Amino acid sequence: MAISEAWVDFIAGWASGAVSVLMCQPVDTVLTRFQANASTTTVALQETKYMVNHNGFKSLWRGSSAMISAVPMQNAMLMGGYGVGKKWSESSSLVDGNGTVDGDTSAISNNNNNNIYRNVFVGGFVGGVAQSFLMSPVELMKVNQQVNVSKSVTEAGMELVHGLGRLALFQQQQQQTSSSSWRGLNATLLRDGIPHGVWFAAYEWCKTAMTKSLVTTTTTTTTENNSPSTHEQLTIPLFSGAFAATSAWGVGYPADIIKTRIQASSSYHGIYRTAVELVAEANGNVIAAQMR
Repeated sequence: MAISEAWVDFIAGWASGAVSVLMCQPVDTVLTRFQANASTTTVALQETKYMVNHNGFKSLWRGSSAMISAVPMQNAMLMGGYGVGKKWSESSSLVDGNGTVDGDTSAISNNNNNNIYRNVFVGGFVGGVAQSFLMSPVELMKVNQQVNVSKSVTEAGMELVHGLGRLALFQQQQQQTSSSSWRGLNATLLRDGIPHGVWFAAYEWCKTAMTKSLVTTTTTTTTENNSPSTHEQLTIPLFSGAFAATSAWGVGYPADIIKTRIQASSSYHGIYRTAVELVAEANGNVIAAQMR
């Protein structure tokens, strides 16, 4: 029986996400411990050696099981939200000042050309916000395992389940929020909303720019058997993805530090107070506090 294209995409998306987690988790573990003030040094290599010597080589992958398990649903929520947001942005741009839709059929084409970056930004923003409601609790579990190396997966998972009923989105009372599985959701929304919009828009911009530069009007983009060129298959997606990821993390990294610090703390502190504490730890250097 042939597998449908949707299932192929689902399995491929989960597999690629799982591989990404496994490859990057050691770096993420060291980074998280730096951000949470749980490290014994400020040198990445030394912290890696400390983790291996005191907690075993597998300790570098603490928290990866939760992240791998969440990949399919995360991708579904991100891309589903992207599609909804992009479609809404495209349709809203066709509405004139009187609230009527332009009758000219060429308006759709013109709109796509003039507003494509805005449309993909809105789509990325909506997708990022949507997946935040899944990833905030999952990352709370991950952070707890990375910071508290003695905490087992089962223990962290049970704490997560017990805290799901304690909503800590806009409440500030410490007794209500310190044990909530939603702790850090506000900061997660900041990290995943606008930065995901930047990610998608930056990818589209870089892809368009590189296509114009590498695929000229005098050079066909296909070979004699009509297969895509090397630039289309590898070069453009690779560099566009790298540019988009770098741009997004440049925007979202300060919020990621705040999120990690809130989730790693045994007592609840809000975004503003956590940001003030980070700046104080950096001796008033705002840039150093944001890029820790």
